[in-house]
This record gives sequence, C-alpha cells and structure tokens, in this order.
Amino acid sequence: MLKQTRRILAIVFVLGITLLFLDFTGTVQPFMGWMAKLQFLPSILALNFVSIGIVLISTLLLGRIYCSVVCPLGVLQDFFAWIGKWRIFRKSKRAKFANRYSYSKPKTWLRLGVLTLFIIMLATGFNAGAIFLAPYSTYGRMAASLLQPIYIGINNLLALWSEANDNFMFYQVEPHNNPTLLVIISAATMLILFVLAFMHGRTYCNTICPVGTVLGYIAKFSLLKMRVQREKCLKCGLCAKNCKAACIQVETGKPITIDYTRCVTCGDCQGVCSTGALHLALPKHSQKAETPSENNKKAGQSDKSGLSRRSFLAITGATVAAATLKSQEKTTDGGLAAIEDKQPLIRMAALTPPGSLSAANLQQHCTACQLCIANCPNEVLRPSTELAHFLQPTMEYNKGYCRPECTRCSDICPTGAIRPITKEEKTAIQIGHAVWIRQNCLPASQNQKCGSCAAHCPTGAIQMVPVDSSIKQNAKDGQWYDGEGNQLDWRALNDLPMIPVINDEKCIGCGKCEYLCPARPFSAIYVEGHEQHREI
Repeated sequence: MLKQTRRILAIVFVLGITLLFLDFTGTVQPFMGWMAKLQFLPSILALNFVSIGIVLISTLLLGRIYCSVVCPLGVLQDFFAWIGKWRIFRKSKRAKFANRYSYSKPKTWLRLGVLTLFIIMLATGFNAGAIFLAPYSTYGRMAASLLQPIYIGINNLLALWSEANDNFMFYQVEPHNNPTLLVIISAATMLILFVLAFMHGRTYCNTICPVGTVLGYIAKFSLLKMRVQREKCLKCGLCAKNCKAACIQVETGKPITIDYTRCVTCGDCQGVCSTGALHLALPKHSQKAETPSENNKKAGQSDKSGLSRRSFLAITGATVAAATLKSQEKTTDGGLAAIEDKQPLIRMAALTPPGSLSAANLQQHCTACQLCIANCPNEVLRPSTELAHFLQPTMEYNKGYCRPECTRCSDICPTGAIRPITKEEKTAIQIGHAVWIRQNCLPASQNQKCGSCAAHCPTGAIQMVPVDSSIKQNAKDGQWYDGEGNQLDWRALNDLPMIPVINDEKCIGCGKCEYLCPARPFSAIYVEGHEQHREI
C-alpha cells in the first residue's frame, strides 16, 4: 500500500498547490494555503517552527517522504519520469512500462558544493541566485507564468459563452503580469527538468536541490527505511531498474545496498519485487545480522562516500543559522474612443506590499515564487527586473491600485516576506507618499477642472486649492478670501481651477490617485516608495 498511498497524497498536494497559483478568486487560499506554508525552505525563512517540526519529524520517521509527497517539484519530476518509462511502440503493439534505470554513484561533491553555495547566497542576501535552486519557488514560477494564463484563457472562453446565454457564473479576467523574461526562464527550467527526469529520473533532486540534500542526510537516521530481507532476495535487479532515484546497488556476490540519502520512499522498488524482499521496516526487520568484519567494511565505505554524523550536524546547523539571519476603478471610454495606456513611472524607491516591513526584509525573505503576484486581485504586483530584487514582487499602479481592504498577498505568503496583517492594520501602514507633478496636471497646465485625486483618496490626504496662490483659506473661520481680502462664496470657488495639495502624514501610498488620474501617458500624481514602511 506504500506506493498507492504515496501517489494519492502526492496528487492531492500537487493539485492543491497548483490551484493556489491558478486561482484568481481567492476561494482556494483559505483551504489550501497551509500546503504552501508546509514547504521546507519557506518554513525556515518564515521561522514557522510548526511546519519545520512536521517536516523534520516525518523525515526522521519515514525518510525523504517529503520529497515524494509534499514537494510539488518532486512530484512533477515523478510525472516526467513516468512519461519517460512509458513505451508506446513495441513489437507486441501494446503499451508497456520499461525497466530503464540503473544504479549511479552519489555525486557527493556536487551535492555539498551546491548546498554550500546556496547557504552562502542566503546568508549574503543574494536571493537573485538562490531563487533558482529553491524547489518550491521553481515550481511556483512555472505554474504562475505557464499554467495560469491557460487557466485564465479557459475561464474567459467560458465567460463569453455564459454571457451569450445570459448566465454570469463566469466573468472576464485579464491575464496577470507575466513579463517575457519570466516566461522564458520558466519554460527553460521546465525543459531542463523534463529532460533530466525523462532520461534519468530524480537527477535534479539528488544532485542539485539543496532541500533534498539536507533532508537526505537527515533521512540516514530515519526510523523506518526500505530494507532488504536477504533470505527472500533473488538479486534479479528489478528493484534497481525501477528506482528513479538510482540509489539501489545490486552486485554479484555482495548484498544489495540502498543509499538512504537519495531514497525518496516512493515504494516503486517494493511494488516490482516478486518475492516481497523489500519492506519499509524497523532495523530488527531488516536483513540478517552481519559479522563484525562486514560491519567494519561498511563503516569504512560510509566514511568515504557519505557524511559523518558530526559533518551532517554542522551543515544542517549552518543552513538553519543562515535562514535565521534572514528572518529579521478602471477609467472607461464607453466604447467611443481609445484611452492611451499609462506608462510605468521611474520611482526613486520601489514600492513593496504592505506587510513586507521594508524593501530589505522583502529582499532577504522572498524566494520569488510568484504566489502573491498570481493572487493579486488588483493587478498591482508584478515581478521586478532589477538584479537585487530579481523576480520579487514590486508594485505599479497603471492597471489598478492597492485597495485598503485587500490583504490577499499577506495572507498567502509562506516565507514571511509579507507578514500577515489585518485590514485595520493595513489602513495605518504607509508604504509611500503621493507626489504631485505640476506640468502634467490638467488644471495647472491646461486650466481644466479635475479633482479626481482628491475625490477618490480613501484617507482624505489630498485637498484641492485654487490655482491662484493669492486666494487663501482663513484658518479661523474656514472661509476663502481673494488677494484683496474679499470673501469668496462657493459659486466663485467652483468657477476657479483647483490643484491638489497633499498631506504626507495621512497618505498611505495606496496609489488610487495615481491610477485614476486622467493625465496620459504619465500621471500628474504618483506614489514614491519608502525603503522602510511607517505607521500613521
């Protein structure tokens, strides 16, 4: 039952995590959000000790079961490997599975080298390089940039059909912000993973993945392992030919050996064994007791090919220490005329989502999995192309604004890059402040009436004052007077062009003024980001 149970759980996890990246309605997150927060590397970055404990305990009990059930990239590789085993064209003209794997020596130097490099990149804050080695984030980028557009396209086709039949179960959705560079990176990554898994099974997991390396050496001390009963084993080699981890060695005149640092407890070997010689069992149920000479020989081999317990603890401690250091409304034209698209502005400081605390905190914790970007209902978040924040979320207001009542990104982030906040807390977080550009403003440059920014500001941080600087408001009675001291009534004020004045202390940087400003192609008012968020 091991193989069947593992497959069912793996399908549940990979479908749940995939739906988190595809769903644009926010209905999946309350039910499946815990799956993203159970991922090992995001749990470490967020210091989620409950999730870390679950992963470590399950590994110490069952070996690398995490890699074959919980990790979506591992399950995807299993699917690619399954395709590689399928042989459609046979002489018998019947589709059959081929036994196509063989034992390969562990690439210990490569595994430890990549892990060391990964730890260094995490400790130094070079996430632009670390994100390409993080398994969960790699899967997230592929799901968000390659699968979500297809999912949204199918939804939009159903919406057209529904509208034609006076049914509004579906509605049109614009594809999320997936720049060409992200699509190219994701497609190239998927192609490489497909070739490796198609040809050699879990090559990436057992040579490149830093999470797989850490959990692999923890799995050496697991309680339950796939063990061989010598009296039943025929040494037919079927287990080794079906092991996608290439960790079972069958040699003539020698007992079968299993490299437990690479075994992912998938149960494939047990499923093909005709004599029942393989079992996930405790040490007492393993093969016959060995002589002292055999034990000494094995100990010598272990010292050469694997890590000692002391070396393993040192590497694991370095990984955890490195991670701990890091924890610190659309304008419409009525169909009558085309509206020129707004161009993104060059900001002195990038805008980061409320809850991210600061640009530095986001940079240190974010693994660029694209989950927040794929789930942003306001089309505000998009991947950054700057090297320091490569593919991490940044904010632009040319397609929408950050609604004060929306906390989707903070609810769903698994790494702690965007901390959970309430709606009330969000209204008091200042991520930036609005800046007015006089030459772009219609009242100031073209003597036209507007006031859209002040009318829609949710915090009342913008007020309209007359263009004529001689017209001022008396602080005592609140009345307006011209330069000669004559009081002006409201009708006279309504006839005067008014320009915005911004109260920086009340502005939270939501971007509604920038988004709704009618000036094209550049807004007359825009939001400048704060490196460190403030509370107002």
